[in-house]
Amino acid sequence: MSNQDPEQHAREHIDDQLRQAGWEVQSRSELNPAASRGVAVREYPTEVGPADYLLLVDGAPVGLIEAKREEEGQRLNRVEEQTAAYADAGLKHVGEADLRFRYETTGVVTYFTDRADPEPRSREVFRFHRPETLAEWRAETGTLRGRLQQLPELSDAGLRDCQFTAIHNLEDSLRRNRPRALIQMATGAGKTYTAITAIYRLLKHAGVRRVLFLVDTRNLGKQAEGEFHDYIPQDDNRKFTELYTVQRLTSSHVPTDGQVCISTIQRMYSVLKGEELDETAEEHPGSPAGMDREPVPVDYNKRVPPEFFDVIVIDECHRSIYNLWRQVLEYFDSFLVGLTATPDQRTYAFFQQNVVSEYTLEQSVVDGVNVDHRIWRIDTERTREGGQIEAEEVVEHRERLSRERRWQQLDEPVVYEGRQLDRDVVNPDQIRTVLQAYRDALPHMFPDRAGEGGRVEVPKTLIFAKSDSHADDVIRTARQVFDAGNAFCKKVTYRSEENADRVLSAFRNDYNPRIAVTVDMIATGTDVKPIEAVLFMRDVKSRTYYTQMVGRGTRSLDAEGLRRVTPAAHGPKEAFVLVDAVGVTDSEKMETGTLERKPSVATKDLIEAVTMGQRDEESLRSLAGRLSRFAKRVDEPGEREIREATGGPDLPAVAAELLAVDDPDRVAEEARAANGLPEHVEPTPEQCDQAREERARRATAAVTGHLHEAMESIKRRQEQVIDDVNPDAVVTSDWAENTEAHRQTLAQGFADWARTHRDDLDALTILFSEPHRRKELTRARISEVLEALRRERPDLAPAKVWAAYAALDEVQARRPEKELAQIIALMRRVAGWDEQLTPFDETVRRNFQRWIFGEHAGNAPKFTKEQHRWLEMIRDHIATSVRFEVDDLDYTPFDAEGGRGRMYQLFGDRMGEVIEEMNEEMVA
Repeated sequence: MSNQDPEQHAREHIDDQLRQAGWEVQSRSELNPAASRGVAVREYPTEVGPADYLLLVDGAPVGLIEAKREEEGQRLNRVEEQTAAYADAGLKHVGEADLRFRYETTGVVTYFTDRADPEPRSREVFRFHRPETLAEWRAETGTLRGRLQQLPELSDAGLRDCQFTAIHNLEDSLRRNRPRALIQMATGAGKTYTAITAIYRLLKHAGVRRVLFLVDTRNLGKQAEGEFHDYIPQDDNRKFTELYTVQRLTSSHVPTDGQVCISTIQRMYSVLKGEELDETAEEHPGSPAGMDREPVPVDYNKRVPPEFFDVIVIDECHRSIYNLWRQVLEYFDSFLVGLTATPDQRTYAFFQQNVVSEYTLEQSVVDGVNVDHRIWRIDTERTREGGQIEAEEVVEHRERLSRERRWQQLDEPVVYEGRQLDRDVVNPDQIRTVLQAYRDALPHMFPDRAGEGGRVEVPKTLIFAKSDSHADDVIRTARQVFDAGNAFCKKVTYRSEENADRVLSAFRNDYNPRIAVTVDMIATGTDVKPIEAVLFMRDVKSRTYYTQMVGRGTRSLDAEGLRRVTPAAHGPKEAFVLVDAVGVTDSEKMETGTLERKPSVATKDLIEAVTMGQRDEESLRSLAGRLSRFAKRVDEPGEREIREATGGPDLPAVAAELLAVDDPDRVAEEARAANGLPEHVEPTPEQCDQAREERARRATAAVTGHLHEAMESIKRRQEQVIDDVNPDAVVTSDWAENTEAHRQTLAQGFADWARTHRDDLDALTILFSEPHRRKELTRARISEVLEALRRERPDLAPAKVWAAYAALDEVQARRPEKELAQIIALMRRVAGWDEQLTPFDETVRRNFQRWIFGEHAGNAPKFTKEQHRWLEMIRDHIATSVRFEVDDLDYTPFDAEGGRGRMYQLFGDRMGEVIEEMNEEMVA
């Protein structure tokens, strides 16, 4: 084979692929068009030379294949003109023919073009299409891509705005023949409903033959099947399953008579490989039969050829598009549509950056689709410090899986860290302490539900355990701590003895169980709306996975639905509590997506502060979250009262405007419009600040004392005032922002991040290593640090880190409104320039006094009163912008005082020297 001609070797490979796809391969001398439905004739002559392969279907010429040796794969797209030349030339004995199907191939890489498409574009395909497929396409009216151009206008009836946007933009992407599209939609916003609506329209209006709905767990497959069965389209009274056949794969047989096929990606892989499926592979994406296997290439499967599905929808695609499973998606000649709440960079890359819809968790909270959350921290000595068991102690040993016990005396001490708990060492008292702390904190978390004796009905609670064994320990202890029976707390894992689906259904619909313990079975994609508390007793390293787990609590629920399973609830689900017992919210990857930034500030004070002009991002975001939560309890008379107080808009509309104030794209757009800038010109930071202030002014116009009075009036009609019970017995059981450990983590995290970047961000280099360059600190350099922090560590928001340092330093440091001023003060603190947290304007004022005193000392010439006033103006500018430039004299407030000309009159040739000296001395 090594001496074989490379092109001949490629031809043999191509021949074999054609035969696999159902083609009879013939030479010209043995030509027999009737030998098979599909015949591929080698070297058929045309007017411009022999075509490598002529494709005949039912005896009629339909297409061509241009073959090249394997080395030509990277230049294969250049062969398209050659293929076109053969196709447009007359065929010997036939003359002109409609050769619409055109392939270029090396036997390793194959490109295909259908000349009947509106804008014919080649695409890579796994293998050649089957003869019967080409025959079917020839018989159709138009092509799929042509029919996609004719989709009727989408109605917004029955759709949320985010769903309408996703479907509209997806259809626009399909019209433009984009092969992959990503829909990012927050958990609870209705991704599956959106997908089914899109699928229905594609089946009805675009003539799509089959759709594959891919999931990565059996549980999600069952859930999707149920949603298809429940779906009723807006333009037909019949259910989806009465109009189209929906089948969920439970065996290796893939039916050909259905329009929608639901399958786990694991099962579809096994179908393509012709292998038996390990049933555990469908339980979760990280199973041994799944993601960790060495990728074994899929090969052609004539039962399920690449063209079998026209469209593939991939649910939870942030997990399903990598490693072993990616081959399944790239096998099919289909449009790929991804659904996820938590895309990462790999997800964006796979879908070729074609994000047709982005609907964030924060926006879904403002819109009332989801609910926000607060964080409650529980910290114990064992969790933080671990422990030590002395030598010669007789201790219990327990086998992890069988749980068989034996007692043994230790030969040497056993020292363990907190992270080893429930993996290597089980401390029953630690589990008990955490659960008791949670029980005792319930009156603080849900004060309106306290009953006789201060006891609170346990809300529906989801606990994430570290392992199946740990889950068993948690369940047994929870039943003891809450004085409850077996029905009160259940396990929902893949290894639970009870049927997991039945337990999950009861958790969702019945009073019991009140607590469900899982490892990861219901971490993603499982809808349990009544959950009001999510308790983490395990840490999570993945930002995406953590966000999905938090998402189990975000689903909104009306008052009737919540009372059905939690009778003590007085209204709709307005929020949920994330209970952190392991420091999961302090992990480096973390970004919880909560709108709340000022949990310790009362709503009354927050409204008053905004009314009086406090319009920083934290205040507006926090108020948006509060108004969104409160909107869920407003009845019809209350809504009229709210609209009267605001002058028209309801609470969700006010909240949406508040959240949108700091949208960078809209700020930039308004800055351009206000300053007459072309679209390609970026506005200056000052212009953006002015535009942002104007947006904030408009958004807060409805926030007045009348609004607070209306909200208080509604509350008085609906609520009782209940006194808090005694403080918790556990020392560190409190809202997260009040805990010492949380503050230490934030402060240390910021310090570590700053030191990591001391050599690649100029401002940090100057502060840490080259203080002699301090006069080079500029607004742009400080902003560079701020942008890098936002991008890499959004959990280290300057305001949060400021609060942590202020508490740790025990100072009453006034936090500046602007993040730029916050970040420079924080950087000075971690670099050691300031011994304790100090607002930058205070630092500048202190340095100014020192500098002025030095200038006036001895025989140095004194500044005049007018000069001193100008120096104070420069001082104030440096306090907000870090550095002063001569060009700043042309702007407010200096221009009103005569600008650079007036300063030169006052200072003469010393003007530049004074400015540079102040730039250096003010930041010392």
